[in-house]
Amino acid sequence: QIQLPDFYPFLFQFSLAYFAYVLTACILNFQRALALFVLTCLVLFFLACSLIRKHFGKKLLRYGKPFENSQLWLWLKWGLIAVALVGLILWLILDTAQRPKQLISFAGICMFVIILFACSKYHFAVSWRAVFWGLMLEFALGILVIRTDPGFAAFQWLGEQIQIFLNYTVAGSSFVFGDALIKDVFAFQALPIIVFFSCVMSVLYYLGLMQWVIVKIAWILQITLGTTATETLSVAGNIFVGMTEAPLLIRPYLPDMTSSEIHAVMTGGFATISGTVLGAYITFGIDPASLVSASVMAAPFQWNTLPGRLCEAASSGAADSIGLIANIAANLIAFLAVLAFINAVLSWLGEMVNIEGLSFQVICSYVLRPIVFMMGVNWEDCPMVAEMLGTKFFLNEFVAYERLSQYKNKRLSGIEEWVGGEKQWISVRAEIITTFSLCGFANLSSMGITLGGLTSMAPTRKSDFAKLVTRALLTGACVSLVNACVAGILYVPRGAEANCASFLNTTNFTSPSYEIYVCCREFFQR
Repeated sequence: QIQLPDFYPFLFQFSLAYFAYVLTACILNFQRALALFVLTCLVLFFLACSLIRKHFGKKLLRYGKPFENSQLWLWLKWGLIAVALVGLILWLILDTAQRPKQLISFAGICMFVIILFACSKYHFAVSWRAVFWGLMLEFALGILVIRTDPGFAAFQWLGEQIQIFLNYTVAGSSFVFGDALIKDVFAFQALPIIVFFSCVMSVLYYLGLMQWVIVKIAWILQITLGTTATETLSVAGNIFVGMTEAPLLIRPYLPDMTSSEIHAVMTGGFATISGTVLGAYITFGIDPASLVSASVMAAPFQWNTLPGRLCEAASSGAADSIGLIANIAANLIAFLAVLAFINAVLSWLGEMVNIEGLSFQVICSYVLRPIVFMMGVNWEDCPMVAEMLGTKFFLNEFVAYERLSQYKNKRLSGIEEWVGGEKQWISVRAEIITTFSLCGFANLSSMGITLGGLTSMAPTRKSDFAKLVTRALLTGACVSLVNACVAGILYVPRGAEANCASFLNTTNFTSPSYEIYVCCREFFQR
């Protein structure tokens, strides 16, 4: 009989082999092995924190207990907050001196926070610590992703790797459906990605990797925001899974949670998108780095019983995605049909009073234009962005992202910005802001999904869920808008927009492109 080696000697031997592999890869080509090196360092950091917490956590807490409620600790805490606020104000003054329109996005953040405070049921119970640290974490992550070259390159690399990873879906879908269908038909192009991603997520949960990542993210959010363990765990889970799957992480505690905690759980679902749907959005051509950072920034599985074998986990994940795919396809058919009917009715009513071209999109472009402008979008781009924002809130974010991809493809093809007095695409800055603002399940149809999912887990709290769902929906929508404002503050032009002379010296004028159009427009305006 073959005996397996003891766990710890085997783990030690595996660790030595892995570190030898990482060292060899770094020696051969450090630039190529940089991603592996960074991931290894992150895992080692969290493992070290876990070991320190496990063996020395009680001692450290005992040593820190005398300072917990002391005057020195209070002064230190408020001093750090004051330093952070002063630093933020000084940075905004210096940074916006060159680009004053970024102050509009900052005013937008203030406006949305004031709106949320005014709509709060208990104004004096607002946790300003959570608000402050939430915004600080958003700004810190935004600066890392958008402003710093290493952070921008890292998330661009991550987005490219996700795109490459999702492209492996073609191997399976082309075999089942054929090459012609997956190139031309949306249902066979985007939806199979959800099957593949769901399968991979199931395997990661079976191996315990996703639970480990979610717990670490929840721990960071809990110690900074001061939130409870249950609501923080659910919000962290929402980064990777949907609004009905994430609460399964805290299912046993739902009947006893406070209204505030339930509101936070609902808001986390409305303010983020699941990893499976994110893959489908990327196939539209939406910037992967912006989608990933938007979902992560909104955070400040699934299965309670896991399959017995790895192959069973992969099969279960693929099978579980069938319901999600059917739901997406059915919703797209229904919402696009309803939108066409509404537009036909509005057009008919408008013609009665000599108003030509009245539609749902036109109404949204006027009603939501002030909100979009406060996010930092240029006024000429506001009608198109407002149209997409209205489509997302009243219909579905899937339809809105599909519309955004059409504008982006037109821009990249190099066609003129205005054709026949009609704008054909929006600026890169507006695209980034729109990507952040649409990133979330905060739409009217999601209210029913959330109520149905939570009620099935805790039937005794049905009335509480019904009371809170509307407020949570509006809060989740505002979270996405605040994220968009942060992107508007931090966005800086890159590439041809930042240095036209360098771009024109190194490009071949063989076909029209957005970069050539921007540079030519800049030179002619001088």
